[in-house]
Amino acid sequence: MIALDSDLVSGGTVRRPARRLILLLAATSAVTAANVYLSQPLLGAVAASLGVGPDLLGAVPTATQLGYAAGILLLVPAGDSHDRRRLILGLGTASALALAVCAAAPSAGWLIAASFAVGVLSPVPQLVTPLAVALADGADGGRGRTVGTVQGGLLIGVLASRAYSGSFADLAGWRAVYGCSAVLTLLLVLVLRRALPRVPAAAAVRYRDTLASLPRLFRSAPLVRRVTVSGALVGIAFGAFWTTLTFLLVGHYHLGPTAIGLFGLLAAASAVASPYAGRAADRLGHRGALAMLIGLVVVGWLILLPGGTGLGWLIAGVIVLDVGVWGGQAASQTALFTLDPAIHNRLNTLYFTLRFLGIALGSLAGSLAWSAGGWPAVVATGAAATVAGLIVGVLPVRTPAAPRRI
Repeated sequence: MIALDSDLVSGGTVRRPARRLILLLAATSAVTAANVYLSQPLLGAVAASLGVGPDLLGAVPTATQLGYAAGILLLVPAGDSHDRRRLILGLGTASALALAVCAAAPSAGWLIAASFAVGVLSPVPQLVTPLAVALADGADGGRGRTVGTVQGGLLIGVLASRAYSGSFADLAGWRAVYGCSAVLTLLLVLVLRRALPRVPAAAAVRYRDTLASLPRLFRSAPLVRRVTVSGALVGIAFGAFWTTLTFLLVGHYHLGPTAIGLFGLLAAASAVASPYAGRAADRLGHRGALAMLIGLVVVGWLILLPGGTGLGWLIAGVIVLDVGVWGGQAASQTALFTLDPAIHNRLNTLYFTLRFLGIALGSLAGSLAWSAGGWPAVVATGAAATVAGLIVGVLPVRTPAAPRRI
């Protein structure tokens, strides 16, 4: 059990956090986010095992991302009205069961359906980040540092999942990847059950009212609209890249699952840069930080264009693109968390629902672009979506007023 500092809990309310608890929340983001991205290096192996074409298996990451968006929309708002500890523990247990179903899937249809369930049950990082900000309120380092730390854990999980799933699939098969992830998720739940404090609801509001308030919150807050729509557009670019990267590495460079998974580790610089992106948002404001970081994504796509024929360009482009994408996400969350703490989970809901809808759309758009025109068409699709996200993200907000509590 992780010991909590004596000033963490006083009179039944949570105060300044133990650093080890924040690190545990970062680890929680890592494990649960990894479950969403397990399938990407496995598509070729799964297609061969189940006797289906890779085009059909492209529906697996798309279903997972759509499920993730649905889970964020339907479950994360409850964090404003319920104890987030109970929500995190319940979702972790259920997602472990869904992963076990993936491991035993007898057909592509079963795997797609179970992958959708994994996505629905995996929005734990979107509950963890507002919880970490609430625990760190008033502590040294600011919101940006806390958001960056927790997101750094999420990035480690995403990157490690690609390397782990690809290499482990070569050793034990793709089913073992899902089975091992189910066990790891259950072990995490046991640790969290002992270590997490109970946190009172941020607002006295019913769950259905939190859902009903989402459209009003989106309409009434220009800052929220800019940040969330920009995040969705960059998400399209991100989904298009990582889905089609597997096709490029298999078809042109003839790499196997292990090499494809390890390729994701090239983006490890984004995990290192994430806390600095949060601090940049603290210092520069959201427009300055987003201009810098989304602009970096545009540069990444330009570097990636010759990556269809040169591995060196591809490696450099992956690093630049991922630093910009994940840094921009940290800056976006930091901007949203300057608003009323009582609506932080709903702000996260709006941002990540649109973000992962964008990623799911990008997975589909990238697959279609690959079929229509190969790697140049993928780069054109991703670059266009990124430029649109840059324009939306840096346009000035007309009214500075923060949204009222809804």
